[in-house]
Amino acid sequence: MESNHTTNTEHFQPDMKSLESKTLELINACQKLSEENDSLRQRQSILVAERTNLVQKNELARERVESMIVRLKEMEENS
Repeated sequence: MESNHTTNTEHFQPDMKSLESKTLELINACQKLSEENDSLRQRQSILVAERTNLVQKNELARERVESMIVRLKEMEENS
């Protein structure tokens, strides 16, 4: 009976090594994806801040152009 148990244990050992190896690969992949996710979230935050800044600059430029148009129309009416 011991020889049968030994055979089962020997057969089981490579399966455990394979499972352990695959588990480590999954852990490494999860860590890499987590780091990538963090990096992408930081990049997204930077891009959102840049977009907000550009929208504000665009609005300021639009207001200035509208103001210039109003002044030019006034100058034209007064001449």
